[in-house]
Amino acid sequence: MIRRDGERLVVAGPVTLANVSQLIEEAKALLAEGVGAVDLGEVTELDSSLLAVLIAWQREAKAQGRTLTYARLPQDLRTLAQLYGVAELLPQDAAPS
Repeated sequence: MIRRDGERLVVAGPVTLANVSQLIEEAKALLAEGVGAVDLGEVTELDSSLLAVLIAWQREAKAQGRTLTYARLPQDLRTLAQLYGVAELLPQDAAPS
């Protein structure tokens, strides 16, 4: 579900309440190593649990004095973030080349 591509994590496949715990565990060590960006372009299905995870990762990075950005956010996720009023909590970077 997660793979590392240099300084970026790539999240792939569905991310829903059914598997979000697995996603959190898979990312824990990689985020602690100082990954600076998360690419969401390969997410195939999502619900609001993905939004909660991204905000939690953002808090964790901030607590460690780092910045974490997000690339290729799916439109459904952008819509949820706007609906919940948290879009500004998901800083975006350019899509990977």
